[in-house]
Amino acid sequence: MRLGVIDVGSNTVHLLVVDAHPGASPVPYHSERSVLRLMRYLDADGAITEEGVVRIVDAIRRAVETIAEIGVDDVIPTATSAIREAANGEEVLARITRETGVELRVLSGEDEARITMLAVRRWLGWSAGEVLLFDIGGGSFEIAQGADEYPDVQVSLPLGAGRSTINFLAEDPPPREAVSRLRAHARAEFTRVREELFSDRPRPKRVVGTSKTIRSLARLIGGPSDPETGDLAQLHYAGLKEWEPSLRSMPGSVREYLPGITPERGYQIMAGAVVLRTAMKVFGVSTLTISPWALREGIVLRYIDALDGRGAEPVSALMGSPA
Repeated sequence: MRLGVIDVGSNTVHLLVVDAHPGASPVPYHSERSVLRLMRYLDADGAITEEGVVRIVDAIRRAVETIAEIGVDDVIPTATSAIREAANGEEVLARITRETGVELRVLSGEDEARITMLAVRRWLGWSAGEVLLFDIGGGSFEIAQGADEYPDVQVSLPLGAGRSTINFLAEDPPPREAVSRLRAHARAEFTRVREELFSDRPRPKRVVGTSKTIRSLARLIGGPSDPETGDLAQLHYAGLKEWEPSLRSMPGSVREYLPGITPERGYQIMAGAVVLRTAMKVFGVSTLTISPWALREGIVLRYIDALDGRGAEPVSALMGSPA
């Protein structure tokens, strides 16, 4: 079965086409992205501007054209924090459906965490035991922990790399004081959720990071194996701390030429580094294992599970079995 996943995030509209079958790992067939940077298209009221909506619609149209050329058995269209938290999110969704024919399924932050944990667990295998997961998007930062395919506890915070850049590090490059304010805010948020939700959890056997931001930082710092293939690549707290002053001193237009940093990430990688390092410090993490599988792979896996009579775990935005 060939499946297409359209993922509308804060930074990109990403189309992933895979060949997938029950009991087997999904095999990538095609992948393409359209850069959005939606955090730059929010007005003072938190609504996506007309220019931002046009960019989303155009990107989805291109994805639909590609799907038509390739030919797929089914399409799973999803949206995450950028549209979920926009003041005019419902209007944007209605317009997307009207102009493209695509009806996006909006995932909650908790759903993102749960589906991503499913992908990470399948990639790691059961021997991984208790897993703590960090996932940085453009708009949100998800944390989840558990010893099963789905986490026992999860939380989503508005600390994505793009949102943190807009809210705290808008000046490019950012002054030291702005970085300190972001760090203090992130520390307070992570400390709160650690004490409220994670204090009674056992110490994780492995801490895993997903998302393009974390993979980019791992490649920049230099893990022991290839972050692009995800072959147990790692990101170390010490390396992140060492690189932070250099990232702060560079404008985004220079950062994008660093190893692993793509143009759409250059402006926000500093905020991503600050938020991730703060999370690692608050949760006492010295090393992250980098997973190549994340939300999109989890969506595919859950779809296939439903076909195979599995997937009873309730995830609000993906409840029904596929037709």
